[in-house]
Amino acid sequence: MKKTFKLVDEKRAPERVADKIKFEVKKYIKRERKKELPEGADFWDFDCRIGSSEEAAKEIHEKEINKNIDLMVSEKAESFYLEIMAKQARRTRRLDK
Repeated sequence: MKKTFKLVDEKRAPERVADKIKFEVKKYIKRERKKELPEGADFWDFDCRIGSSEEAAKEIHEKEINKNIDLMVSEKAESFYLEIMAKQARRTRRLDK
C-alpha cells in the first residue's frame, strides 16, 4: 500500500478521519497476513514509511503506525504519505545468555 491520505474533510473532524485511516490500515495488514506464505517463510513482515510527502517519509516499525498518524493530526497536517509493503520473513532463534 502506497497512499497519500487526506486529514481534512469538511464533514468530519481530523480525529475521526484519522480513526477511519487507522481502520483501513488495520484491514490491509490483516488481509496481507491471511495470504499464503511462500516456501521457507514463517510470517509476513512489513516495511513501513510515513511522512508529510513520499520524499520526506521515514522508516517506522509496524507497531508505530497509529502513533505516527496521531502525530500528523496533532501537527495539523492536511495530508500525509503512508507506505506499507509486505515481505516474507523467517524467525531467528534467540540466543539466551
